Amino acid sequence: MFSKTPLLLLLLLPLLARLTTAESDFSIQAKQTDLVSVAADEDYSCSRTKPCDLGCCKLDSTGAGVCGAGPDFCGADVCHSQCSWKSECDPGWGAAWSNASSCPLEVCCSDFGFCGTTEDFCNGRVVSKPECAAGGRSSDARTIGYYEGWNGQRPCGTMPPEDIPLGYYTHIFYSFALVDPDTFHVAPMDAETASHYDEVTGLKARQDDLEVWIAIGGWAMNDPGPYRFAFSDMASSEANQDAFFDSLVTFMMLHDFDGVDIDWEYPVAEDRGGIEADFDNFVNMMRRLRVHLNASGKRFGVSLTLPASYWYLRGFDVVGLEPHVDFFNVMTYDIHGTWDSTVRSLGPYAFAHTNLTEIDQGLELLWRNNINPERVNMGLGFYGRSFTMKDPSCMAAGCEFTDGARGGECTGTPGVLSAAEIVKILERDDAKMTLDEAAAVQIVTWDSDQWVSWDDRTTLKMKQDFANRRCLGGTMVWAIDLDDGTLIGELGGNLNRPKSTVTNGTYDTADLATYTTGEEEL
Repeated sequence: MFSKTPLLLLLLLPLLARLTTAESDFSIQAKQTDLVSVAADEDYSCSRTKPCDLGCCKLDSTGAGVCGAGPDFCGADVCHSQCSWKSECDPGWGAAWSNASSCPLEVCCSDFGFCGTTEDFCNGRVVSKPECAAGGRSSDARTIGYYEGWNGQRPCGTMPPEDIPLGYYTHIFYSFALVDPDTFHVAPMDAETASHYDEVTGLKARQDDLEVWIAIGGWAMNDPGPYRFAFSDMASSEANQDAFFDSLVTFMMLHDFDGVDIDWEYPVAEDRGGIEADFDNFVNMMRRLRVHLNASGKRFGVSLTLPASYWYLRGFDVVGLEPHVDFFNVMTYDIHGTWDSTVRSLGPYAFAHTNLTEIDQGLELLWRNNINPERVNMGLGFYGRSFTMKDPSCMAAGCEFTDGARGGECTGTPGVLSAAEIVKILERDDAKMTLDEAAAVQIVTWDSDQWVSWDDRTTLKMKQDFANRRCLGGTMVWAIDLDDGTLIGELGGNLNRPKSTVTNGTYDTADLATYTTGEEEL
């Protein structure tokens, strides 16, 4: 007789508590389709008439069984059903019992054939994290801001290009252009977004060291529709790549862009239109893109956007991609949101979407692969994930929610609020803000049951200090236009680098926080 305890569930619980899916923008609710939702919703018991959801079924003398992997469960002498099932990785059983010899991204293979990052999987193996001396300022080198070209479609809280606060951002990434699925040329997202290209690149005349890049892709490009397979199709053929490269160079020269951010967020991910060949094709495409841009006669920059979740990051050959980019932009936000309620291992409990402890864990995926931290920009959210809480007497992190908080006046999306909207909420008499020091976030509550986590000057500094301690080369913000100038002023107040010269700026310098460089102030 063997234990009827659901073995695979016990083995996966540490992983389920660890992995979450991060999306790249506040305007959609992230789709939780990673291992958390897949594994947590499985039933790990089986019987003569009930097959396993995951694994091979091994029965005891009573006819009750447990699902598992490897020869002890899948061997011909013990297995009742699903006997051809193979484990995720090979802990020493051999190829006959496993789909792969090792795990993606150098994560650990447990003794039971599953990939993960916690002690239960790693058996004492420790990740070597980059550590810089106290007082280091590595992340001051780059402050990147994504600008939503469609923000003018909001009923209020808009930011036309001429109102973008200058002097703090080293780079503005104009979001987004797309890839035409038929010609593989650069295509506008919509007419309004296309109408502002030259206005945004024209800001370089007012800030002498500003670079403006075009961001191509984004989360929605892999939604069902005509663009869903455009990245995969483009990467699959060098002829298609060349069509894109030629179009891109022409586009960037025409509109005076200084570089391109390839925002292909879901290579390999079948649930988002990816295919297995994307893993190698992406590297080949980026290698050839760099060569093509270098041959153009102008030094264009190249970056990639990376997810912070294992489930989607495993589709990127980060080691193969690194030599061909100037830096990676890691989306270390949207770690939690209303979608948690659909995941059995997480549940409807309010947690901060920019929890610094979880950000540190997510970045470990890069350190496992020896990625140079100077090429990593850590994402910061100029917005908050918000909830309507179930019990007004329980408003702390970890308390239960019933739904997203009411949509903001300008953004209008339940479960999310722009920084500008949160600033206005804080003017209410009943608004209360509490620092969650362990998570390095602020939690704001109001109207008895409304809850949002966000970052202000205090927590932005905590995150910048962390980025400097990890020797990161910069930070990036989603998104410039979700702020009213408050947060970039506070972020800038924590910087210490040669100031940017700004002429004819819309914002008076008295309206923004200052940052110093010796005796100078902006």
